[in-house]
Amino acid sequence: MIVVDANVLVAHFETTDAHHDRADTLLLETAGEALAASPLTLAEVLVTPTRAGQVDRANAALTELGVVTVDLDHDAPARLATLRATTSLRLPDCCVLLAVEQTGAFLATFDERLAAAARSHGHTVLGQPA
Repeated sequence: MIVVDANVLVAHFETTDAHHDRADTLLLETAGEALAASPLTLAEVLVTPTRAGQVDRANAALTELGVVTVDLDHDAPARLATLRATTSLRLPDCCVLLAVEQTGAFLATFDERLAAAARSHGHTVLGQPA
């Protein structure tokens, strides 16, 4: 399983995004893997389509891509607070990291700070330069 950060999904869906080709390549290379995202990540991805009146289309695209929601555990508030306090990541990035921790999945992100935090917690990161 791969937990996908919002920046990868947004870049994949938005052809004018600077990371569009990179996102497409990453998703093609991992096509056999299940994709997942935290609820907050999916909300981030849906903001622009919602503003444009395209939320149904965006949800259909996420479904077609096979992205499922990682339900956060009952202790998520305390775990998110700990991640926020110890990593100094923004809370949306902490949600991504918690989804990775809960599932034991790889992380796909273009965010260097999130990638570094994930690696420091022992997680495999995809989408970063070698």
